[in-house]
Amino acid sequence: MTAREKAGDKYVYDFAEGNKELKDLLGGKGANLAEMTNLGLPVPPGFTITTEACKAYLATGREPDGLAGQIEAHLEALEREMGRRLGDPQDPLLVSVRSGARFSMPGMMETVLNVGLNDRSVVGLARQAGGSVGQAASGGSDRFAWDSYRRLIQMFGKTVCEVPGEEFEHALDEAKRAKGTHDDLDLDADDLRGLVETYKKIFAKHTGREFPQEPREQLDLAIRAVFASWNAERAILYRRQERIPADLGTAVNVVAMVFGNLGPDSGTGVAFTRDPGSGAQGIYGDYLANAQGEDVVAGIRNTVPLQELERLDPTSYHELLDIMARLEGHYRDLCDIEFTIERGKLWMLQTRVGKRTAAAAFVIAGQLVDEGLIDLDEALHRVNGAQLAQLMFPRFQLDHDFEAVARGIGASPGAASGAVVFTSARAVELAAEGKSVILVRRETNPDDLNGMIAAQGILTSRGGKTSHAAVVARGMGKTCVSGADGIEVDVPAKRFTVGGHTVVEGDVVSIDGTTGRVYLGEVPVTPSEVVQYFEGSLDPERTNDALVRAVHRIMTHADTRRRLAVRTNADTGADAARARRFGAEGIGLCRTEHMFLGDRRELVERLILAATDADRTDALAALLPLQRQDFVEIFREMAGLPVTVRLIDPPLHEFLPPLEQLAVNVAVAQERGEDVAKEEALLAAVRRMHEENPMLGLRGVRLGLVIPGLFAMQVRAIAEAAVAVTRDGGTACPEIMVPLVGAVQELETVRAEAEKIIAEVVGDSGVEVLIGTMIEVPRAALTAGQIAEAAQFFSFGTNDLTQMGWGFSRDDVEGAFFWRYLELGIFGISPFESIDRDGVGRLVRIAAEEGRAARPGLKLGVCGEHGGDPDSVHFFHEVGLDYVSCSPFRVPVARLEAGRAAIETTGSDSR
Repeated sequence: MTAREKAGDKYVYDFAEGNKELKDLLGGKGANLAEMTNLGLPVPPGFTITTEACKAYLATGREPDGLAGQIEAHLEALEREMGRRLGDPQDPLLVSVRSGARFSMPGMMETVLNVGLNDRSVVGLARQAGGSVGQAASGGSDRFAWDSYRRLIQMFGKTVCEVPGEEFEHALDEAKRAKGTHDDLDLDADDLRGLVETYKKIFAKHTGREFPQEPREQLDLAIRAVFASWNAERAILYRRQERIPADLGTAVNVVAMVFGNLGPDSGTGVAFTRDPGSGAQGIYGDYLANAQGEDVVAGIRNTVPLQELERLDPTSYHELLDIMARLEGHYRDLCDIEFTIERGKLWMLQTRVGKRTAAAAFVIAGQLVDEGLIDLDEALHRVNGAQLAQLMFPRFQLDHDFEAVARGIGASPGAASGAVVFTSARAVELAAEGKSVILVRRETNPDDLNGMIAAQGILTSRGGKTSHAAVVARGMGKTCVSGADGIEVDVPAKRFTVGGHTVVEGDVVSIDGTTGRVYLGEVPVTPSEVVQYFEGSLDPERTNDALVRAVHRIMTHADTRRRLAVRTNADTGADAARARRFGAEGIGLCRTEHMFLGDRRELVERLILAATDADRTDALAALLPLQRQDFVEIFREMAGLPVTVRLIDPPLHEFLPPLEQLAVNVAVAQERGEDVAKEEALLAAVRRMHEENPMLGLRGVRLGLVIPGLFAMQVRAIAEAAVAVTRDGGTACPEIMVPLVGAVQELETVRAEAEKIIAEVVGDSGVEVLIGTMIEVPRAALTAGQIAEAAQFFSFGTNDLTQMGWGFSRDDVEGAFFWRYLELGIFGISPFESIDRDGVGRLVRIAAEEGRAARPGLKLGVCGEHGGDPDSVHFFHEVGLDYVSCSPFRVPVARLEAGRAAIETTGSDSR
């Protein structure tokens, strides 16, 4: 027994005891059920078992001491409140057992409905519903009772006892075939009674025991199954995808059952207070009469729009609208609501701040500011860089002759094309080969998560905006079209048919997650409106596009709030110009080795392989004017903004002929008797300079020190370009960066030579040239105080710092074993994608602190890939860097996240 257990921990809370602030303890579902209860909304009574109980169970494999007694006490209180006992044969209380983690994980963990039913209480349920089992087989109450019982055995068998779900599905399909129908509503009480017997046999075959008839045993086993589902494969995969911590655990909610499958005056639905796809205000959601909640999200039957409820049950409809308005005002955000109507009585089963598309996130944030519910700081907090990046993806260009062959519901926006696949396994297989795929299913279920992650888009023939496919796709930012009921999906045959067309596995289709249209073949794309705005071709003050206006408003606020400057990585004038349009405030990394590709590669090869001083001088003389003109173009485009130029840093193998191929060519030529003296000399030189590990070899500052005149040529070209731009009336602010420094002496040697050249070239032009270094070698980070004595700025090269800090070869490890590290949870995300705060991040922190201690005011930036990663930007803000630098396309993302980092540091009163 742990100390916490001895202290008598409280593991179970009645709904009236909690509130929405207790999500860590009660999970999102439990906290929000408690909040709605306290608001006086019609919530079925129940209680929540805390995440602490789950964590204790997962740690020890048994329930913590005291939990069973607390469940018993709360169950008895629930029975008194309902006036029924769990599983009573005459008048049974039934309960649902539902998961509910701190963060929404739709469909990833277990739910069991109708707990408490058995061979005896099914009779009492029929009587309670208004009939008796002895009535005619077509009696509605009789049918309802047996339908509820078969659902319990199916859900309990699959989720609690790991009975293959497809066996239950096959049995249900067979019952419908025998009845001559495709709709389970056409099965009568006798059909369902027979199905229950079939289900019990399936259960016994796979478990070796009869279906449990003791209601409390059902409850206890269901609770443990929900606990265990926290570590189910699909839940783990989803957490990694969404970056949800693995140690949170899930709460368990035990709720008195209310029934939407009692007949046409009952039903279940999901509602959103605003459109989760576009953010538009209005009435959005799905309703399904005579159904339980799982039927809606599973897409088993196509739903009707929520507005149809006004015709079916106007009283419940208007009560629901009043509750939706109240909840949105209370939560100050888009709310996702699940409800059930039991014979005209509305019950609220769940609310949460709803998942939404990237576009809806920006639009809704702006709307809520206009409505006075939040301020601009809170609006900025509610969007993020990953969403903004999604909005910058292209959309379909439909000005050509493309005719949609099908149309469904635009469940998650985007434009996606790819080869059709019909199983998740195939989607994963082809995606691993680098192919784009569209996963096509009748409807998805939680077991399809792997395939949904691998696919570019998801297409289903069933379901609506609240189906499993729609909700999960929106959360992941995947394009999704659901409910395209004109499509007949035949998974075993690996094909679907629509309008006379047959599409087989491997055929390419395109899906539009905004309009819901499906096209045959690959449709060309065009830049998104958001990219057009950033590039200046779309005026936010003159457009009617609500998204563009919202993005402009929030980006403007982010720029006023951020402390970090945002530069770009650019190697050409064209790249620099585009980055300026995207809001870059300078260049943080100009990679000079990229300037030597293509036609210039031969000049660098001549330089590296030069056998005499004269050869080397000739090669440098040829390179100088080319380099100077490159810098002139870049300085002109940046118009006085700082430009950090990294001196050449190529691993030698990138500029030398491949050794193996060159050796083969020489051997073949010798065999033919050809004159290969020149080639033999080249081969000898390449062999002499060959490196087993060129990423740790003769590159960066080492190359500049070994090849006389190389760095001097580049420094001269930079200085001459700056002077030329200045004399033409412009302004140039060059910063020369020495790469791969590990010892201050390396930098001092290069700096001494560079300063002589700069003084000679600059003269009285007024041009100022800074000299600094990249911190990309761990030793440089650990001796930053020494290096700062010789450096006017540091720029962290986090790509190499990560490689050397971890001992990883980036080009090799990501495909070789990172997938396994992610699968095992060693990584939550690749350290090359988001900075490793504890290891590589600590090196950055040490270097920043010790560098500034030695040289107050030392300029600090970052130019690795992490400069455009949203999470990493927050870290760089915390560490106190002056700027981040990233690719032009990522500049808006970094600007947004820099603003968000600032408000998270200072806080905001959003009320």
